[in-house]
Amino acid sequence: MSECSRRTRPLQADTRLVHEGTLRSEFGETSEALFLTQGHVYASAEDCEARFKGESPGFLYARFSNPTVTMFEQRIASFEGAESARATATGMAAVTAALMGLLQAGDHIVAARALFGSCRYVVAELLPRFGVAATLVDGTDLDGWRKAIRPETKVFFLESPANPTLEVIDIEAVAALARQAGAKLVVDNVFSTPVWQKPLQLGADCVVYSATKHIDGQGRCLGGVILASEELIQAHIHTLLRQTGPSMSPFNAWVLLKSLETLPLRVERQTRTAASVADALAGHSKIRRLIYPGRADHPQADIIARQMTGGSTLLALEIEGGKAGAFRFLNALDLIRISNNLGDAKSLITHPATTTHQRFTSEERAEMGVSEGLVRLSVGLEHPDDLIEDLTQALEHV
Repeated sequence: MSECSRRTRPLQADTRLVHEGTLRSEFGETSEALFLTQGHVYASAEDCEARFKGESPGFLYARFSNPTVTMFEQRIASFEGAESARATATGMAAVTAALMGLLQAGDHIVAARALFGSCRYVVAELLPRFGVAATLVDGTDLDGWRKAIRPETKVFFLESPANPTLEVIDIEAVAALARQAGAKLVVDNVFSTPVWQKPLQLGADCVVYSATKHIDGQGRCLGGVILASEELIQAHIHTLLRQTGPSMSPFNAWVLLKSLETLPLRVERQTRTAASVADALAGHSKIRRLIYPGRADHPQADIIARQMTGGSTLLALEIEGGKAGAFRFLNALDLIRISNNLGDAKSLITHPATTTHQRFTSEERAEMGVSEGLVRLSVGLEHPDDLIEDLTQALEHV
């Protein structure tokens, strides 16, 4: 960036989230411009030909690239510590494109079984339709990953922390196994956010996000992003996105750009509040189990201490009384709203067994740790005392 050219040291990460990747027009706008255009014009037929051949830099068509979308990609890549990024229309478009770009018929994928419902569908049902074999393992069991490897294994996939159980997987150890197998590791980092965890630094090859969640953070628009080395993006992702078209809209990119400016502020505040809520509810007689990545009693607390620099904005609570108890609790909440979204400025809560994971059998849900009494709480920007009061009074109805 020209305005930073006189600096003697690299910009800090929070500063990059405000300035990185900015493309100013001839009008010199302060806020990033929103380029609502489907296509671009060329000075000559020769210029157009050179642009399409990649011999001349510039934008072609909104399905391929757009100035506003490019600013978002460059900014999030800088914060993540990735060489390259590609934005998509949704988080699931990012997951699907990343996996399909790395796999072909005859290949094999190994994935942690504790996954968001749509992610598990892609791995266990969609990919096998195209000749890709899939094996689901206990993500916390390294020996399980090792035993699942085949000569044709090409991809490992995991969420950490997982949705909705907040199970945490040793990314560095799984990455080492993937390298030994000649496979690529793809990590869904939504629950940790790039503020608290950097999977690429831990050995992952590719990171995906639903930008709909914390990156937007205010429940306004959909978006996704794939981050990796320039080599991986060019070899496996770029052409697939260009030809199949799961493109992020320029308007959504502009909204997400503005959200990146406040991402650390929001996530840090939400995480502090989530920790306060977890401590206040721990040991409550109406809660059978409380899972929060910032607490010493988390099953993978030692891994969290090594690979995350903060907790999470999410908690998992197993309410007494199964589904009936969970529903009484949810219906008694006054401030916290029932919604299947997360990462919002507003605190939101959902019952995974009847929402995000309802399509699975009871046996499959049990395997993933999704019980009938489990609820997932996404902590927002409200004052912690107000949230604790609301949760405590609602528990009295169980």
